[in-house]
Amino acid sequence: MCRVPARRTSTSILLSCAAIGVGGGLVAGASGYLAAAFAAFGPMLYGLTAGTHFLPSVVALALLRRPGTGLLTGLIAGLVGAAFAPWWFWRYVGTGLLVGALLEIPFLIARYRRWDPWLFYVSGAFAGLVLAIGVFFALGAEHYAWWAWVIALAAWVLSPVLFIWIGRVIARALERAGVARSARVVASRE
Repeated sequence: MCRVPARRTSTSILLSCAAIGVGGGLVAGASGYLAAAFAAFGPMLYGLTAGTHFLPSVVALALLRRPGTGLLTGLIAGLVGAAFAPWWFWRYVGTGLLVGALLEIPFLIARYRRWDPWLFYVSGAFAGLVLAIGVFFALGAEHYAWWAWVIALAAWVLSPVLFIWIGRVIARALERAGVARSARVVASRE
């Protein structure tokens, strides 16, 4: 029987994902209440808050440049966000996992060898579109005018792109501060 050595993930990578996930979960938890207000009073603007769910996964992927960090960080952010609204537990956790997975797709296709900025933006726009289509049908497309859906779909696609830009700015600032240095050194030795 052929045994493939298990790829270990260093403690510093896990702790970095946890710290980023907690910070992102706090932002997502707070934005959940804003999203609820938008859903009740201006559903076409609901998508403006969707980008906050992208923030932790983007920071993790851009900073750590490791497979699975977007997914793990999205899960942690979802768990933390759900602590602020337990009745939305599966909404936070599911969104964190879905966003993390959708953001990882282009990097997976590139075998995690390329970390070009455009990959982040393409994956974010695609993920925003996937979420927008789901919400489009969940809210009942037939109840709204076409122009309302144009505004809503634009908000769902542009909000993730904006938060990807913010997440990449945060990741660069953390990298300049030396936050990822120890995690990358340990990861390169594995």
